[in-house]
Amino acid sequence: MAIRVYSYVGPADIAAAVAASPAGVALTDLSVLAQWHAAQPSDERDEPFTYVVGLDRVLRAAPRRSEHVACAGGSPVLAAGEIAFTSRAGLWSIGHVSNQSTGYCPDAACWPSVAAALDRLGVAHPGAFTTEILFRRCPACGEVNVVRDGDLVCVFCDAELPAAWNIDL
Repeated sequence: MAIRVYSYVGPADIAAAVAASPAGVALTDLSVLAQWHAAQPSDERDEPFTYVVGLDRVLRAAPRRSEHVACAGGSPVLAAGEIAFTSRAGLWSIGHVSNQSTGYCPDAACWPSVAAALDRLGVAHPGAFTTEILFRRCPACGEVNVVRDGDLVCVFCDAELPAAWNIDL
């Protein structure tokens, strides 16, 4: 299976507004993760963070309210979403991970890129997204939809949505 690259598909004004923002922290090893996580405000450590997996296959993280496109430094990604880290006795694991990014709208098929980045980092993970988001572009009106409860109907115009991911196609 080929690895898909996701380009930013969100609003242009958001991409322009975050162009000067620092990119997310490249979590290259467990000491970087531990230092970065400890530096986050205590009330935010219990929430999921924004993450992307860059084209270099490195996991980058930023505070939750950060835009994914800023976390990625404006670049295309292999995956994007939200992630929650936990540490017990020095062992890191993932409590929550999703592909929830309305800026990149990645298909759930991006999971192998996330898993590989976490494996390289040495962080235990659940083996799949704990929350999987389905994104579809409406062929009738062109709007991007978050599919809820498997209902493949556009919330903007009531047209039928395709069964397969079609955001960048």
